Amino acid sequence: MAEREGQVPSITEARAFCSSLLRDGTTIKQVGRRPTDFAKLIAWSSVSWADFVVEDLKKDAEDICRSLEFSRSLVANLLTGQISGYEDFDDEMGMLIPAITVEKFKVNTNPLLILVKGNLIVTIHEAKVTRLQRLRRYAETMMKKIPVEASQQDKITHALIRIIDENNGRNFDHLREIEAQGDELNKCLIDVNTPRAMLGEEIYQMKHALLTYLNALWATVDVINALRYGDAELLTDDPRLLARIGALSTEVNNQISLAEHLSEVLASGLEVLQSIYNNQLQLLNNKMTMLSAYLAVIGAAVLVPNTLATILSNPAFEMGPEDVGWYTALLLGSTVAATLGVFWFVKWKGLIPKKE
Repeated sequence: MAEREGQVPSITEARAFCSSLLRDGTTIKQVGRRPTDFAKLIAWSSVSWADFVVEDLKKDAEDICRSLEFSRSLVANLLTGQISGYEDFDDEMGMLIPAITVEKFKVNTNPLLILVKGNLIVTIHEAKVTRLQRLRRYAETMMKKIPVEASQQDKITHALIRIIDENNGRNFDHLREIEAQGDELNKCLIDVNTPRAMLGEEIYQMKHALLTYLNALWATVDVINALRYGDAELLTDDPRLLARIGALSTEVNNQISLAEHLSEVLASGLEVLQSIYNNQLQLLNNKMTMLSAYLAVIGAAVLVPNTLATILSNPAFEMGPEDVGWYTALLLGSTVAATLGVFWFVKWKGLIPKKE
């Protein structure tokens, strides 16, 4: 994200952003380039949210955490290659949740790292995760909704719920994209001119996209349940706020149900496609059988008189012009007899389907 010299980046474009609720109830937000730019703001606040956009999450996250005095092992335990994770070190905690993006049938699960310590919540993600840009714009409004008289744990929990809810909401939006692509695939299914090889590949891609999406949602549920039932020291014990965390889990489970229903619809489409294949193969088989039967009749009509003609043309029979009459009658009779006989046989065997 290049910045021109002397130009102040906007709230949504800045590499580093911080919004804080001060102890007197006022809110403030600030952009910067490095974590140390927010040191005074964080120290004066009762709760702060700092968001960082990085190029390489694994490398840059360690530098940011070192500047903000988070444990190195906290980040190392979360960034192990899994799409989700949860760690609680009593005085600090962290979680890794998937941020889903969809391009046609390509589902990407990008990591969103969330760290909590004291009065600070830190989110770290790569530039392709743009879902927190809108939350940056309304960060002061989010902070104003946090009660000033609430405990430190309640304030942190308020802000953390809002951040996770924003990520979940954007994850849910991408299911509509998969549904839209599925509708386009249905149009291809009913088009008899669509290449079947292409349909098979498209159906596989959609099925894989749904499985990847569901895997990300299940991973999100695991993290939210860990928050709900983990009894973290940094988070609230207020039943109302814990119920809101439970509501986040319920929403994700509802989304999982919708995605599974879409998967069932796709399975039904596969059954329909298989029926189409079977019907086409049956029709083709019937046509080949009928063609073979008619070829047998034609072959008999040609081969029997040809065989007789070949035999009777042998000099041993000493045939002359006076034999033309009976010879012609023999050839014609054998042709008719062979044709009728073979036609009756293939029809008796059922190789020629009856017309309804």
